[in-house]
Amino acid sequence: MNVRRRPGTSRTRTAGITAGVTSGVAVAVALGLGTLTGCSAADATGTRTSKFDVVASFYPMAFLAERIGGDHVHVVGLTTPGQEPHDLELTPLQIAGIQDSDAVLYLRNLQPAVDKAVAESPVRTKIDAASLTTLERHGTEVGGHAAAHDSAVGEDTAGADPHIWLDPVRYAQVASGVGKAFEKADPKHAADYRRNTAALVRQLNALNGQFRDGLAHTRSRVFITTHAAFGYLAERYGLTEEAVSGLDPESEPSAARVRDLQRLARADGVSTVFYETLVSDSTAKTVAGDAGLRTDVLDPLEGITDKSRGRDYFTVQRANLKALQRALGAR
Repeated sequence: MNVRRRPGTSRTRTAGITAGVTSGVAVAVALGLGTLTGCSAADATGTRTSKFDVVASFYPMAFLAERIGGDHVHVVGLTTPGQEPHDLELTPLQIAGIQDSDAVLYLRNLQPAVDKAVAESPVRTKIDAASLTTLERHGTEVGGHAAAHDSAVGEDTAGADPHIWLDPVRYAQVASGVGKAFEKADPKHAADYRRNTAALVRQLNALNGQFRDGLAHTRSRVFITTHAAFGYLAERYGLTEEAVSGLDPESEPSAARVRDLQRLARADGVSTVFYETLVSDSTAKTVAGDAGLRTDVLDPLEGITDKSRGRDYFTVQRANLKALQRALGAR
């Protein structure tokens, strides 16, 4: 599978936890805690702690683990801030850290190196976020009249759109599954995990309401992105996402695709071409240039950096909502 092709799972729920045998040897961990704390992989080292040790594959998974686990967990992230998650290659110490953890939380088919390490690891609790909600295959056009062309994904999730965390409803479903997994793996603190999960789900439900109400009345229902990360969000709120070149955030658009998008922008009253924080804005400027469009950031929330419009998942998502409201002419 192409490393950059981002993937998923089925419309029927499957168990997100698989059991293995515990590792008999405690090994040193040299993993980046940067997903939440700003540390880099180089300066976040350590061994097993007295807490419930969780390895999270990238920011959206680490955020869930921290919020649900609270004081009872020690979360270590594999992907450092500013790093494209799909480009991740694991070091031997990171692989050892996965093996020595109490649980690993990841999104299958997003990061092949992580999938391989998890499959080969004896870690006791393996939580695949893709198994806790539904995934679909999305093209460069998602939502609106394009929705009929999207397809559900079965057990073979390769090629599915993995960006479930950008849809607050799907992310809440994942959060609920992660909470149950933590309760089962660390029953001593089950009540706290249950309480923390319920609080997080309430916040995500409130965020869903903010998006629903904030995008209910807009001048246009179409937005253009350089990265097809917002298909689930578009479907959730009755919008259409037109992406320059699909799931790969760095692929170059064809001249024909640029012309098509410029024509579409004129026909549908599109004002803005969105790009993301971890990739150059050059493609967005190419599409926007001749059509006289603006460019702006729509953050796919794969990591929090100094360029992020917010400090965590919720503040960045609210910034995304405001950006969409400006671009779509919300009333």
